[in-house]
Amino acid sequence: MLRVFDLTVVVDGRVILDDINLEINPGETHVLFGPNGSGKSTLLGTLVGFDRYKVVKGQIYFKGEDITHLPVYERARRGLGLLFQRPPTIRGLSMRDMIRICSRGRDDIEGLAARLNLERFLDREVNHGFSGGELKRSELLQLLAQDPDLILLDEPESGVDIENIALIGRTINRLLQRDLADTENHRPLKQKREERHKAGLVITHTGHILNYVNADVGHVLFEGRLSCRGNPWELFTCIQKLGYGECIRCVV
Repeated sequence: MLRVFDLTVVVDGRVILDDINLEINPGETHVLFGPNGSGKSTLLGTLVGFDRYKVVKGQIYFKGEDITHLPVYERARRGLGLLFQRPPTIRGLSMRDMIRICSRGRDDIEGLAARLNLERFLDREVNHGFSGGELKRSELLQLLAQDPDLILLDEPESGVDIENIALIGRTINRLLQRDLADTENHRPLKQKREERHKAGLVITHTGHILNYVNADVGHVLFEGRLSCRGNPWELFTCIQKLGYGECIRCVV
């Protein structure tokens, strides 16, 4: 689904990502840990093609096609979707029209909104005056409408209360074609992977999303480099006990 090869990214003249190599297969969900400022959001922004992230080396392949220099809208058309950590407000555009655009004319907008308790928000401007949980649900509603093949999630649990995180977790599992009941086992769903074609990459700082969304593979991004790969819960436990720097030294 996704192959990132020797990717080096510069922002404002400074190297933020250095020689990143990453592969995500269809049906897999990967989780990315890392301290603030390590380059996690930069990686997602580069994958979707935001202009401020300059690729100076390496390639990004999506479903076998080199998309390294494609514009954002072309990547979205090919099946890349992003949940922003801090989504923008769009004045003058209603949620209803935004969902219609994302879904390319889909008719059951109210039905989609009902899944996230957002029916009464459809005639409001996109994200205007929304709370933290409402912002995340708004982003997920747009992803449900877009129905992408690779879902990039930038800290979906940040700024969300306990009531909203459960709903957000269920929706992410639906997007990723995963059974919510299996998330309690904290293990890869190998027996069902062949039935799924959606893939995901989830950024988390707190790790709380792992209680709701089961990931197959974990990675640690530290000082602009992917430093290790392994079981998500084992990596997160190591990080909690030792911190990122000590955990990286231990793994290496």
